[in-house]
Amino acid sequence: MDDALAAIFSGTTSFIAIALYIVFAVAAWKMFSKAGYPGILAFIPIVNVILIVKIAGYSAWMSLLYLIPIVGFIFAIFVALRLGANFGKGAGFSVFLLWLFPVFGYFILGLGDARYQPRAH
Repeated sequence: MDDALAAIFSGTTSFIAIALYIVFAVAAWKMFSKAGYPGILAFIPIVNVILIVKIAGYSAWMSLLYLIPIVGFIFAIFVALRLGANFGKGAGFSVFLLWLFPVFGYFILGLGDARYQPRAH
């Protein structure tokens, strides 16, 4: 019986994970388009993280910081803050909607009236 439950839940979990990734990619697509990058790159797993870091104003090489456990956690906050600043949003929006709930934040940036204006940091 345990094997049957494991098979059911593993398939369901995979389906939910794929569905959430597609929703994330659609949200990122719109944001990438506003920033001047091809939106289709949002569907490529590692490339979309690199582009988010570039849109935030950091070097693409800095996306490797996500691989370091504690540093990646802190770097994600910095990326969210700069990403929000580049789209004209404040720190509250950046922390709550770009760091904690990025899919919602990316939809707001992509579909809303926010304009991408890279700032010199």
